[in-house]
Amino acid sequence: MSATAETSPAPSAAVITEPLPDLQLQLLIQLLDEDPRSSLPLTLTHPGGLLHGDVIGHEQWKAEWARSLRQVEGEGANLLAEFPETVDQGVRELRAEEDATGAARLPRWIHLRDVTLVSGAMTPVSLPLWRGRLSDVSGWALGRPQ
Repeated sequence: MSATAETSPAPSAAVITEPLPDLQLQLLIQLLDEDPRSSLPLTLTHPGGLLHGDVIGHEQWKAEWARSLRQVEGEGANLLAEFPETVDQGVRELRAEEDATGAARLPRWIHLRDVTLVSGAMTPVSLPLWRGRLSDVSGWALGRPQ
């Protein structure tokens, strides 16, 4: 074998990376989930822009989602009002099969009420409820902009 012979590089394993949610924000949301009446004003930065509103727990978000849809007439609205609970039931069943230890999982979603979305030069958009993936939040601050 000569000193000039080329050696092929070792095959590399594919690495999949995902943004990780902020642990402090996850713990804050977990704390809010313990009291369904609690909320906290928060401002978030995410890929869509700046978002501010009151962070609420998952159960409170489900209740407000259902309440807002029950005000809409039609069978479809009633079906959608139960949608978050139906999804939660499916998730609980999957977790029971995957994880029989009962270990608590940190939240992966954040829920806001009375939301304002500010994105670039667009006029701010107001929304009654918003749900987003925590791993998409790149920054946060207590309170709302002045």
